[in-house]
Amino acid sequence: MQSEQYRLAEKGAWVGILGNLVLAVLKGVVGILFNSRALTADAAHSASDVVGSLAVLIGVRAAKQPPDEDHPYGHGKAESITAIIVAVLLGVVGVEIGLGSVKALFAEVSAPGWPAVGAAFVSIVVKEGMFQYKYRLGKRIRSQAIIANAWEHRSDVYSSMAALIGIGGAIIGEWLGIPALVYSDAVAGILVSILVLKMGYTLARESIHNTLDHILHEEDAEELWKSAAGVPGVERVDELRAREHGFYVIVDIKVAVKPTISVEEGHHIGKQVKEALMEQFDHVLDVFVHINPYHAKEKG
Repeated sequence: MQSEQYRLAEKGAWVGILGNLVLAVLKGVVGILFNSRALTADAAHSASDVVGSLAVLIGVRAAKQPPDEDHPYGHGKAESITAIIVAVLLGVVGVEIGLGSVKALFAEVSAPGWPAVGAAFVSIVVKEGMFQYKYRLGKRIRSQAIIANAWEHRSDVYSSMAALIGIGGAIIGEWLGIPALVYSDAVAGILVSILVLKMGYTLARESIHNTLDHILHEEDAEELWKSAAGVPGVERVDELRAREHGFYVIVDIKVAVKPTISVEEGHHIGKQVKEALMEQFDHVLDVFVHINPYHAKEKG
């Protein structure tokens, strides 16, 4: 994996850490000072994102360590593990937010102050910008952890929207003298918790799936297949499996060559297949080639 991709991943993680830290402090202070449970809950969500971005940073730095005797396929799975940690954190925060908001429904409450509306709006704008940046970066460098972290930012957008609606409803309810509407802020807190829990579940499911030696789907591996098939001397690609390891993939491939050539010639063709895949595709870290004798009616 090229160092440039790791550098971009670390930069993305730091953007998440600093951005979430500023938002968590802003929403937390405004939420407490101006009596908004929804905004305070949203601040907790941003605080969990700080921890999530830290986990991503740690995972990225672990993933870029070169292969060693105990880890011959590299340390790319560290990314998937950090994504699972992020998912667990989201689950814990979601439960805490939900319990606090439910308790507020059975207590006497008052409407939040207007600054809470401004803080929620700022959070929506900033977090959507962070989502767009991190999601595109994750796709570009093929990072599961960066993409997972991006979706955390998107979940924060939804939670901030819910908080904004709840805060606005509570303020309007107090202004119009409708007591039931004053509880909109607490109801929004419950909605935020549901959104957080749903996002945590989705991330956990996808991360566990990727940890269990997930391979690229046929359409995603098509270019790899075509590249190998175009190497001189390759009569047919019998099988190709590209196992995902965070930023990179490890390719296991079986190619068929003429059965009458020498072992040395077959070895040379296999070496060309490996070099072609690693030179043409930045996300291919290593290639293991198996040579089969070519027979028109069968595959090895």
